[in-house]
Amino acid sequence: MSSVPLGTSTSAAEVTNISRHGVWMLVDERELFMSFEDFPWFRNAPVDSVLKLERPQPHHLYWPELDIDLTVDSIENPEKYPLKSKDRA
Repeated sequence: MSSVPLGTSTSAAEVTNISRHGVWMLVDERELFMSFEDFPWFRNAPVDSVLKLERPQPHHLYWPELDIDLTVDSIENPEKYPLKSKDRA
């Protein structure tokens, strides 16, 4: 009998589409949308960098090549987070 190694397991998160309006992601079998109006630093980012999405914790998303950390709550409820960083480009 073999066993699976112990460790923290989180569901995958992936970018599924990038449009002229924003970025679509699949997180926990839910589709989330980040508009470029609410998340301007993704607007001019290279596509490959936007696609490289990591999920170090269940409610935490990270884009290592862009050095962007976001909580799932900030994506689902951007109105609760009125302060926005300016586009780096």
